[in-house]
Amino acid sequence: MESIKRAPKLFEEGYLCSQSILMAYAPHFDLDLETAARLGASFGGGVARRGETCGAVNGACIVLGLKFGHTAADDLDSKEKTYQAVQEFISQFHKRNGSIKCSQLLEIDISSPEGLQEARAAQLFTTRCPGYVSDAAVILDQLIK
Repeated sequence: MESIKRAPKLFEEGYLCSQSILMAYAPHFDLDLETAARLGASFGGGVARRGETCGAVNGACIVLGLKFGHTAADDLDSKEKTYQAVQEFISQFHKRNGSIKCSQLLEIDISSPEGLQEARAAQLFTTRCPGYVSDAAVILDQLIK
């Protein structure tokens, strides 16, 4: 429950959506916050502001990999469990929000300077994105228990 509350607070502090998820769940995996922040640093804005998969979704996928991921090439059971968890996460996030794609969630293509400016002017990063971070944390919390 603490991670669910922490993720949106981290986002409000200025961390990216992906960083906020990773940093909120880092203590579950003995991962230091600096490393978690670095791991999530390239996923904001739908992967480097390209409007692709939402950073909160990408951050959650990394967390699910930390929880269920395989470390041996022949560990097919863990690989399958990871894929199932990620598929379930994506399904639930999509059901709640209608998409997992940043540009569709924001309804603006932020990959262009004009689109980015429009999103900032409309305050989408402060009005919509905290909800996506919260949704990702709630779903993630259910799946890693």
